[in-house]
Amino acid sequence: METRIAAVIGASGLIGSAIVHELLQNSTYSEIRIITRRSLQFQHEHIREVIVDFENPVDYKKALEGCSAIYCAVGTTNKKVKGNKDAYRKVDYQIPVQAAQFGEELGIPYFTVVSSVGANDKSSNFYLQLKGEMESKISQFAIYQIAIFRPSMLLGKRNEFRLAEKMASIMFPVISFLFPSKYKPIQAHKVAKAMVQFGNQENKGIHILHYKEILNYCK
Repeated sequence: METRIAAVIGASGLIGSAIVHELLQNSTYSEIRIITRRSLQFQHEHIREVIVDFENPVDYKKALEGCSAIYCAVGTTNKKVKGNKDAYRKVDYQIPVQAAQFGEELGIPYFTVVSSVGANDKSSNFYLQLKGEMESKISQFAIYQIAIFRPSMLLGKRNEFRLAEKMASIMFPVISFLFPSKYKPIQAHKVAKAMVQFGNQENKGIHILHYKEILNYCK
């Protein structure tokens, strides 16, 4: 049996942890390599954790050697970085962009990343501009298949409590019919399932998936 390795970056997050779960249910990959700055204590024979300093490009690239696909679901919050935009950029831009760069250099054919609905490198909103810049840069790399997922509000149980998000998650499903489909809230595990399903197919080129497309791949 061919050894195929899927790298997951951001496995501590809502979507990232769900990606790991989905990959474990999938027979495509014999190893799930979690690239992380600290141990996440995953216990499974097919999971291998690789602890890296994401600001050390040599170690970061080495951690991706031998992989067949990269799933990137990193993201931080303004609260976590205490309003430091440079720190925010290091997580939401630098980590995924370097992963794609190393993916190109190592000949990894499949790259899948979580962005955000409304991502636009010309946006006046810092977060949406950052996501747009990340998408634009990643799209420049010569990778066989690049899939950019743009969910709106994510539903699911997080490790940390976010009051505004919790209140919105209660209200939005009730009034979501008032919004265009791409702005509808979605369960994080559905996004993860769609990412894995899409990543298992031969879809050459750059693909951007919103709410409707995500639902098509998580059935």
